Amino acid sequence: MMTKPNQILDIEGLSVSRSGKVVLSEVDLNVQKGEFIGLVGPNGGGKSTLLLSILGVLRPQQGSIEIYNEKPMSRNILGRIGWVSQAAAVMPKNIRITVRELVRLGTLNSGNMFWSFLVKNKETVNQAIKMVGLEDEADTDIARLSGGQRQRAVIARALASNAEFILLDEPLVGIDRESRSLLLKLLDDLCHEKGKTILMVSHDLAAIRQTTHRMIYLEESIRFDGPTEDFPDLTTLANLRGISPVHGVEEESRTPKSIINTDDESDQANGGSKL
Repeated sequence: MMTKPNQILDIEGLSVSRSGKVVLSEVDLNVQKGEFIGLVGPNGGGKSTLLLSILGVLRPQQGSIEIYNEKPMSRNILGRIGWVSQAAAVMPKNIRITVRELVRLGTLNSGNMFWSFLVKNKETVNQAIKMVGLEDEADTDIARLSGGQRQRAVIARALASNAEFILLDEPLVGIDRESRSLLLKLLDDLCHEKGKTILMVSHDLAAIRQTTHRMIYLEESIRFDGPTEDFPDLTTLANLRGISPVHGVEEESRTPKSIINTDDESDQANGGSKL
């Protein structure tokens, strides 16, 4: 592959199978520096598989992946990629760790594991905490934070590693409406003001459409990839997926012309906690 200026990720002809089933087929994707991309699609459509392939956890049957012109898991890109899994902010209540201690974990690597309290690392940790707006909670136990605050803390941990390309898997799950808006504003600011690049998986189509710069619809292969404002309405999206109306034209005419998120379970998950 030939790297273009500011190109971070280049995927060509990617096919991945899991447990004998094809999950991704002929996926082509490139990501440029500073983009905020929303990755959407149905359960089992391959979103998490794509992220794990980018990280190098899963190996493709066909195709290639290059990040910063290197293969996934290359030593040359260690620390440049931040990964926040869906379960990252869900921690056992018996674990006692402060925000500062959690974020400090992001600065550890094989070269500094025994020197994690150097002044440079302390500054990195403080800066990451400041970037996510948790200065007042830096010495607070993670278990005492709201769901939205915990999400900010795990994102700060990724930032403390000096990650430039951040992969987020369902970061909006389990946080209330206001916290969700604040978190999305934070992510947008990281792209515009800090030059970070974000690829975020989410089922919250309404939030994605209001926030990201670009949207990708993935269902085994990429069905849509373009500016967020061009994302198709429900009828067009159904056609892309090969789904025909079962109640005829009359029912089809009543289909909403914009996509809204009907899953508000996350609004109640934390009892209206604030970010």
